[in-house]
Amino acid sequence: MASTFWTPFLGWIAAACGALGLAVAAPTEHTMLGRMPQIAAQRLDERPMALPQGLPAERTLAIVVFRKSQGAEARSWIEGMQLRQDTSIAWIKMPVYDDKASEQGRRDIVQGLLARYAAQSDRAVMVPVFADREGFIRAARLSGAEHASVLVLDRNGTVLAKAEGLFDEDKGQALRTTLLAQGGD
Repeated sequence: MASTFWTPFLGWIAAACGALGLAVAAPTEHTMLGRMPQIAAQRLDERPMALPQGLPAERTLAIVVFRKSQGAEARSWIEGMQLRQDTSIAWIKMPVYDDKASEQGRRDIVQGLLARYAAQSDRAVMVPVFADREGFIRAARLSGAEHASVLVLDRNGTVLAKAEGLFDEDKGQALRTTLLAQGGD
């Protein structure tokens, strides 16, 4: 009689302990979405910026491009989310270049960007990054460098939300909701 009582009771205790153990050991949503590595950068308007701590807001939209050919994808997000008109969203455009470029190569890249983005408003949001491109992709848990990526980042570098490719209204709304959410997650 005693074993018929204890067997189910011990089974429930074991299940509860297992669930508690999984809850504590399981990765959080933030660690699953990725992290932005710490990078010393300089905005195109020549203001230094330590990333991610120096992001312009607690939650910032970062449009990350890996190739010049991804400009149309980046523009689709800028226009689709009306970033130039909506001052409630802090955002940057972040072209990521492989850090293997020589110092002269980096200067040439920056000079090319300066020639292309003459307006002060464009230069203020342009943050070229020289980093280990593959390491950046792995850390941020991106699918690759084939498409532009749009990330919602906090100042700890946590990726709070992301999308890639051309602008999509539903994805844009999800990013906007995450950007404008108050408090900690």
